Amino acid sequence: MRHSTTPRKAAVGVALALVAGTMAACGGDSEASQASLGKDDVLTITTFSDFGYDALIEQWNADPDRPFSVKMTKIADWDPWKQTMTQALQAGDGLTDVVAIEGDAMPQFLTDGASEQFADLTDPSLDDRWVEYAYENAQTADGKQVAYPTDAGPEGFCYRADLFEKAGLPSDREEVKAVFESWDSYFAAGEQLTEELPETKWFDSSGAIAQAMLNQTQFPFQTEDNTVEVNNPELQNVWETVTSKVDTLSPRVVQWEDDWEAGFANDGFATIPCPGWMFSNVKSAAPDVEGWDFVDAFPGGGGNWGGSYLAVPMQSEHQEEAKELANWLTDTEQQLAAFEAAGNYPANVGAQEALAEENITDPYFNDAPTAKILANRAAAVEPGHPYKGDKYSDILGLFLTAIQRVDEGISPDESWATFEQAVESLS
Repeated sequence: MRHSTTPRKAAVGVALALVAGTMAACGGDSEASQASLGKDDVLTITTFSDFGYDALIEQWNADPDRPFSVKMTKIADWDPWKQTMTQALQAGDGLTDVVAIEGDAMPQFLTDGASEQFADLTDPSLDDRWVEYAYENAQTADGKQVAYPTDAGPEGFCYRADLFEKAGLPSDREEVKAVFESWDSYFAAGEQLTEELPETKWFDSSGAIAQAMLNQTQFPFQTEDNTVEVNNPELQNVWETVTSKVDTLSPRVVQWEDDWEAGFANDGFATIPCPGWMFSNVKSAAPDVEGWDFVDAFPGGGGNWGGSYLAVPMQSEHQEEAKELANWLTDTEQQLAAFEAAGNYPANVGAQEALAEENITDPYFNDAPTAKILANRAAAVEPGHPYKGDKYSDILGLFLTAIQRVDEGISPDESWATFEQAVESLS
């Protein structure tokens, strides 16, 4: 979700890997003393960006039958929260009762040292609640459930129908599927649009397209036994394709930064890979732009970008109550409400089925049937792609930093060499 996979993430990811190693060496901290919560007590939760939980927390607190109240802290995005959480894990103190974790970072929390810092949420009665790949992605090798899935990130494409029309491209939601049939057709259409509209670039950022293509690879950074191997055909294809488009199709901006956000409203770019959680970013950045639409297509098939989790730190003095809240927030009705509030497509199977049956449309995206489209996009996702080993988040950050260097004018060969050196330093 709303997962700001930015270049600065690399340094934070390395820090977390070091934390995991330190915890493994010292055996982790013991469980905090437990205390029950009463009517006047408060359970705490920290999320990042927008999980769509504001109204749900209000609903919980307004219910007189609830045994305790809840206070939520929202951090702007994942990167600063990851750093704060890392520091609190190192210190053995300072975390809230429930914490949100971004999906790409989850493998690091499943290592022996790091997983010991979280309560076991295993509950056989919930085994069928979530889509299998999301549920199992938060399990250790010995079956400990470290976290509950909240959302998933099946991707379609948001596009500027008005700019497509100006450039002579199809703009109707059904006709435009042909543009997004393959990466070749996608980039070819981009060449046409940028030739006709020189002030507009084709995609929002090189990093976003690299991420989208990575999500369709099987072993981009590590083999199945977690051996680091970045010199492989899959990753080379992503690298060569994206870096070859920088000069003509990329706005050369970094996702999530101010100039990237400005591009939504000032015709800076015409397309962006869109999991459901991206909707809120588009709307907030360009509330008055009427040309955005959402297509039921994705080059090369399907892809999943994002997905988050709720975990209960062993530091919490209220683990049973924290599990209760995490359970409630990830149940069907609450995940439907979160989707309506923020566009975060649920990992909850019942919520997915309910959305597939409804014809929910979004007026901002030209009345696109967003729920149905996301359900179709979820069905197109190939489970296990990409494989996320224990260093996935770290290497992903380094890879996106390397892409950014090319945007900034460094040659692809030089930037790749720097990337390889950085990856070697992780081992």
